[in-house]
Amino acid sequence: MKKTTYLLLLMSLSMFSQAIYEEERYVPETDSLVLEKLDEWQGLKFGLLMHWGAYSQWGIVESWSLSPEEYGWCERTKGSNPDNYFTYKKEYEALQTTFNPVEFNPDKWAKAAKNAGMKYVVFTTKHHDGFSMFDSKYTDYKITSPKTPFSSHPKANIAKEIFSSFRNQGLWAGAYFSKPDWHVDSYWDPYYPPKDRNVNYSPAENPEKWNQFIEFTHNQIMELMTDYGKMDILWLDGGWVSKTPKAEITEWYKHTVDNAEEGYLKHRIINQDIKMDELVIKAREKQPGLIVVDRAVYGKNQNYLTPENRVPEKTLPYPWESCIISGGGWSYTPNAKYISGREGIHMLIDIVAKGGNLLLNIAPSPEGEWQEGAYNLLKSYSSWMKINSESIYNTKPIAPYKENNICFTQNKKGQVFALYLAKEGETKMPTQILINSISPKKGSKIKLLGSNINLRWKSLKNGFKINIPKSIQNKPPCYNAWVFKIEDVN
Repeated sequence: MKKTTYLLLLMSLSMFSQAIYEEERYVPETDSLVLEKLDEWQGLKFGLLMHWGAYSQWGIVESWSLSPEEYGWCERTKGSNPDNYFTYKKEYEALQTTFNPVEFNPDKWAKAAKNAGMKYVVFTTKHHDGFSMFDSKYTDYKITSPKTPFSSHPKANIAKEIFSSFRNQGLWAGAYFSKPDWHVDSYWDPYYPPKDRNVNYSPAENPEKWNQFIEFTHNQIMELMTDYGKMDILWLDGGWVSKTPKAEITEWYKHTVDNAEEGYLKHRIINQDIKMDELVIKAREKQPGLIVVDRAVYGKNQNYLTPENRVPEKTLPYPWESCIISGGGWSYTPNAKYISGREGIHMLIDIVAKGGNLLLNIAPSPEGEWQEGAYNLLKSYSSWMKINSESIYNTKPIAPYKENNICFTQNKKGQVFALYLAKEGETKMPTQILINSISPKKGSKIKLLGSNINLRWKSLKNGFKINIPKSIQNKPPCYNAWVFKIEDVN
């Protein structure tokens, strides 16, 4: 009972802290080039995230099964003996020797993303397991190692190929990079068993080893900043690798009293300072204006915040991006079920109306392909965005942001878009659209995007109504959401 009460208290404090964090804990950037770039990024609105690595062969959650503290939600089920941690880790890392995604065709992905209206890509160059999807000279645990069958492929340097293909389609390039590395000895020293996701020795008591890890991390990131073309975003994961007190770990230590499990909570604080300020300066010398996202680490190196797999309930007073799973999990899931086109389009609209960006995750297969469900989802975006993209790109929120099933955005000219979210199965437009929270100026023109007809509208005591001709009702220009462009509002 005491344990339950304590845990509930911790959860409440955690949620309270998150609320404060979301509303107040943002440090504005001062670099003029970064501010200019960040403003441009906020107008892009829609990006692609890809989690991919050797782990895709097992169809499991990326990396996390290697961390002992995650076992409650990330149970080990693969390998010859998943109950033996060290056997499991050895076999997990041996996936490198069988990873051969011969269907890899980044041009196909880039074209599908561009057609869907995506404007930038963030690719996992390295996740927490330490497997590098780029040709790093600082490790042999990488896609281009002779140990990896795909190393003989002409497109073996996967990250470079992806960035090149997406740039060729006009998209920005962003490098996801995990600060923790559970493969390298200077983070998880093989002499000590790992207890959790953190470094498994004391950096303060082993400064030489910790400095080796800092140098290793800086070297790998600078490879990406130097040898992989124009980089727009450095997207850093693993927020526990930071200065004290961010790396605070709550552990439950068990013991048995009178055949009943009891225990106590212990906080372990580890300073995992990797000299991020110095690293960002070096990175921006190579990539001026680089947007840096040091996720979940309060400070100047988190240029925008990243709510994970959720959409905030309201607008936020700083740049932000929801990173969302499109189907299955972050990593490849066999027979994954993807969100519908309607769900995806509504989610994008909701996020944009609140002033954010959507970073939608698609996970490639071990063979190097996307599942058909991913392509179908992007086709739904494509057909909708071809007609309605001006209500998405380079827009900003306008109060009240949403009224019932109608969202609002505003462009730089002051024109307002009312985005009607169609109900499930609603393919015919209603006779009238009633909007209470805004009012067009007298004589203002209103058009449905995809139609050249000026729609009749009438002011009401509160708001106004739009009349929809039968010709449009029965044959709307698109499905899932209809957008009304209002020339000017009061």
